[in-house]
Amino acid sequence: MTTATTYDVAAVRADFPALRAGAAHFDGPGGSQVPRQVAHAVAATLGSPIANRGSVTEAERTADAVVVAARAAVADLVGGDPGGVVFGRSMTQLTYDLSRALAAGWGPGDEVVVTRLDHDANVRPWVQAAAARGATVRWADLDPATGELTPEAVAAVLTDRTRLVAVTGASNLIGTRPDVPALTALAHEAGALAYVDGVHLTAHAAVDVAALGADLYACSPYKFLGPHLGCVVAAPALLETLHPDKLLPSTDAVPERFELGTLPYELLAGTTAAVDYLAALGGTDGDRRSRLVAGLAAVEAHEDRLRRRVEDAVGELPGVTLWSRARHRTPTLLLTWADRPAAEVSRALAARGVNAPAGSFYAIEASRRLGLGDTGGLRVGMAPYTDDSDVDRLLEGLRAVPEG
Repeated sequence: MTTATTYDVAAVRADFPALRAGAAHFDGPGGSQVPRQVAHAVAATLGSPIANRGSVTEAERTADAVVVAARAAVADLVGGDPGGVVFGRSMTQLTYDLSRALAAGWGPGDEVVVTRLDHDANVRPWVQAAAARGATVRWADLDPATGELTPEAVAAVLTDRTRLVAVTGASNLIGTRPDVPALTALAHEAGALAYVDGVHLTAHAAVDVAALGADLYACSPYKFLGPHLGCVVAAPALLETLHPDKLLPSTDAVPERFELGTLPYELLAGTTAAVDYLAALGGTDGDRRSRLVAGLAAVEAHEDRLRRRVEDAVGELPGVTLWSRARHRTPTLLLTWADRPAAEVSRALAARGVNAPAGSFYAIEASRRLGLGDTGGLRVGMAPYTDDSDVDRLLEGLRAVPEG
């Protein structure tokens, strides 16, 4: 499907049944479309003999194999340990659960660092957990002029009382990719853990949790062509130190102690299929991890070229502000108009079959810091299936927005 120098977007698009409806999808940051291979994996699992995990019956063994395969797939995707992959309903739910488990050891005088760049799912759970334990929250600021979150901004709020630093791998609002290794190194120098929200980053670049310095790394398969659930990856030894509330008869083994109730086996099978799909974009040579790195490099180059096309064209539109200015960023753009609400532009685009939603997309702190209040702007996001004809339609729609 791809080589070191080519990316066959037509072949990719042929795998996505949703595209047959005719819309140009720039709404991927809120959840990608799904290839047929993922849908088939979900359906096949639902149609197979399945039960709670075990080793006695075929149904029990099927469930166990699905879980083991999904942990291995996510571990390959992010360079983690399968024994440290935790699944849950969503990244938000898992972060709330882990924030309570981590905060159990906090008290007055302890501190947690959050940032103005992050999605609220990597802000509010920590703010609320700190408040419950009498700990202090310190805020690392976003530079509204550049959209950057710098190491200096994080260093300014670290102390020897910092217990955890929560930071995003990439902004779901403006695409900013901060220097995560530098930020986590600062956290570790202060004796703190680093919790990295990789929900937006994982969809657009090859990830290596060790290179990032993430003690806990969260992501969501439905952002990278998979079904709706979340996962957190950590070293099993770290998870062994955490003791969440759980039912008395449920296992205390890691990572299962964090997975409340029966796992959604069909969604785990879909997650494995999504990872395998991304790996297939990297060709057939090497193990799955190496093919994932190659495939996601091809995706990143493809999306980045389309991003530059949109940015160049938007720069020529009167009265339009592009808020995605960081030096290193994902193919995710935020636009506002001087004379009309972004929601109005979104509706006009939708009438043309171009899906680009408006809002602050739960990155409420970033939207407010940029001066956009709770309203945000029009978000345009590229995905592996986005092609030049999609961009043509988007730009035609944006150029058709009448001047005030």
